[in-house]
Amino acid sequence: MAEAAIPSPVINPVSSGYRRYALWVLLIIYTLNFLDRQVVNILAEPIKRDLHLADWQLGMMTGLAFAIFYTVLGIPIARLAETKNRPFIIGASVAAWSAFTVLCGFTQNFWQLILARIGVGVGEAGCTPPAHSLITDYVPKDKRAGAIAFYSIGTPLGTLAGMAMGGLVADAYGWRVAFMVAGAPGVLFALIAAFTLVEPRRQLAADIAARAASKISFGAALAVLATKKTFWLVALAASIKAFVGYGHAPFTASFFFRVHGAEVAELAARFGLKSAGFLGLALGLIGGTAGVIGAWLGGLLADRLGAKDLRAYVIVPAIASLVTIPFYILAVSVGSPMAAIGVLTIPVLLGTLWYGPVYATAQSIVDPAMRATASAVLLLIINLIGLGLGPVAVGALSDLLAGPAGLGEAQGVRWALILSTLLGLVAFGLFWAARKTIREEMVA
Repeated sequence: MAEAAIPSPVINPVSSGYRRYALWVLLIIYTLNFLDRQVVNILAEPIKRDLHLADWQLGMMTGLAFAIFYTVLGIPIARLAETKNRPFIIGASVAAWSAFTVLCGFTQNFWQLILARIGVGVGEAGCTPPAHSLITDYVPKDKRAGAIAFYSIGTPLGTLAGMAMGGLVADAYGWRVAFMVAGAPGVLFALIAAFTLVEPRRQLAADIAARAASKISFGAALAVLATKKTFWLVALAASIKAFVGYGHAPFTASFFFRVHGAEVAELAARFGLKSAGFLGLALGLIGGTAGVIGAWLGGLLADRLGAKDLRAYVIVPAIASLVTIPFYILAVSVGSPMAAIGVLTIPVLLGTLWYGPVYATAQSIVDPAMRATASAVLLLIINLIGLGLGPVAVGALSDLLAGPAGLGEAQGVRWALILSTLLGLVAFGLFWAARKTIREEMVA
């Protein structure tokens, strides 16, 4: 199907001042999105002990249970966002996932917690596809990667807040209260999103009616995406990056507790803290600071270098994927926990460079009428493979190495982290291959 036949939305330009306001609101919402999603990672070890769980169950709780509904529901919500009011969709989603995060604190067993995490996934499915579509309508093409990278900074910021807050609150009041505190702010920002974000389609009702009459079907949208080799290469590469990142997330704190437990407790005592609070602050600050710098730098490099050569949108994440590997292996191999935390800064920074370039590429190789759908399909692939399978696979590998392989819990989790990070080589190859097609397939 020729893309020229797809009607583009009528865009009502917003002022630069309002654009900054909207981007900040969306950033805060996405930060809350990841805070509620990632707080479980610093709480994984106390939950494991309290509910008597195996590592594969931790992986299921943090990954697959959340990811299945998060990714599958992203498609129909994105289709809704192509014609309906996107700020209202985002507001309703924030309210839903926040309520289910609070509910996590009231669960009494593994299956109740799984159901609550599914609810979080259902709510969060309505955030990023309409947000990406809104940002692309708000922002000119030459600033798009930077704007989406700015929004994506919510990932490391939310991780920082979730790890730091979760660890401190869990030490003081228990892991259940940490979930309740994490979910509370969402109520306010649900209202802010619904009632202060502008839907930039001029004369919304008339525009929706006009577009609905000739709206591209989901099958036709997939047919267009099927012709975009760049999309699939980038989607698979990002999926592998997410598989490694999400796979490591629930077990990074567990690695420090198991391998460096005594040293972490001693370091925490020096600051008047307990282990979870100290580790949450340390890992949160690294994840937040380095992650923000990485996401910002990735968008900046892609926009500046991409102005001269569009291949920069895939070259930047390709090189970052390759360089990450040796630094991560070093971080989980050194004998000192402080050295390990310090070295982790580098792979965390490099691990977020892909956000802006990847999401901007997906938005820029399709017609405006398909942007939310393209974002949802990309997120479905990334999150089913990355979020859905990563934590379960790393957890199962940790159990296998700890038990049948006889390495014990400490070395089992260490080698599970090392072996999984080698998949970055595949991500590098896929990003690098996308250089051959990206220039020809950009349309917007």
